[in-house]
Amino acid sequence: MTTPPPHSPLSPCVHICVIHPEAGLCVGCLRSRDEIARWGALSNAERREIMDRLPERETLLKQRRGGRAGKLARREKG
Repeated sequence: MTTPPPHSPLSPCVHICVIHPEAGLCVGCLRSRDEIARWGALSNAERREIMDRLPERETLLKQRRGGRAGKLARREKG
């Protein structure tokens, strides 16, 4: 197992970069588009603050959406 060097940037990225269309979060790391875009400019303290809140977001992606019936209902609304 390889250990990252100590100077590696702090990141929750797991290289599954897909933005959930309704939640607006990456399904891999749970960050918002804005957080991902600003990540390189943030301090490690700011990154840690965001990373500490990521587990709370998991439920936003695990909600059932109603299958085919739910998809049809969402189409009718939009």
